[in-house]
Amino acid sequence: MTEVNSHDAYAPADIAKRVETAGVKKATQDLVTTFGLAVLAGSFIAMGAAFATTVATGAAGEIPFGLSKLLGGLVFCLGLILVVVAGAELFTGNNLIVMAWSSRLITTRQLVTNWIIVYAGNFAGAVLTAALFFLAGHANSGNGAVGDQALAIASAKCELAPAQAIAAGVGCNVLVCLAVWLCMGARSVTDKIVAIIFPITAFVTMGLEHCVANMYFIPIGMMVRESRGISDHAAINVSNFLVGNLLPVTVGNLIGGAVMVGLVYWGIYLRNQRSA
Repeated sequence: MTEVNSHDAYAPADIAKRVETAGVKKATQDLVTTFGLAVLAGSFIAMGAAFATTVATGAAGEIPFGLSKLLGGLVFCLGLILVVVAGAELFTGNNLIVMAWSSRLITTRQLVTNWIIVYAGNFAGAVLTAALFFLAGHANSGNGAVGDQALAIASAKCELAPAQAIAAGVGCNVLVCLAVWLCMGARSVTDKIVAIIFPITAFVTMGLEHCVANMYFIPIGMMVRESRGISDHAAINVSNFLVGNLLPVTVGNLIGGAVMVGLVYWGIYLRNQRSA
């Protein structure tokens, strides 16, 4: 890799090699470590989601729509900042492992195994964090207004049409993987945080769909609905969570991250090394 100035960001071609190398390391890491780091990532993203929910509470009618979404997106960045800086395994970011697979540095089995283990760990971490925050009374904050906001968010997600959920998932993970890509070009913690802010704030502000975030948003809504014993928000149920939202959003995230970022950049920067 070319080293021109140790203070400059890595060039895109160098980033591609770094992502490829990181993909090999992730795919060959032992499964216990991978699962543990995935649980942490699910929890970190859930923390960002809870932060965003709190900030969005009461914003409707108080400040302009776009500004309220912008603020929610800005604080949601906490999740990926923790994943990248503290260290964790996030399914959506790990879609970039496809670059190492395309270079035949890892097998299809290693790729799929990583995705499955990380997805399961993310799910566990996000749902457990939702349960923890619920038991801590987070939904009762603001005289129950935070719980109302959680219900509104979960209901909207459970009512998405499959095609919309897939498309929103594609757009989301293009931005998430670009944030990870930019982080791989960074040389300091500050660089990484700055690189994360704009892409992640953008996807949240635009209302796009992130499967791991939804592993928090919808379960917390389900918990609030059940605890209040209300008939409203009937769309919030297990079927709509797993099949109606999580499945199509995950498909969209895979397309956006693995195909539209990972394979595109592999084709641009790394395809020639395969035939070499």
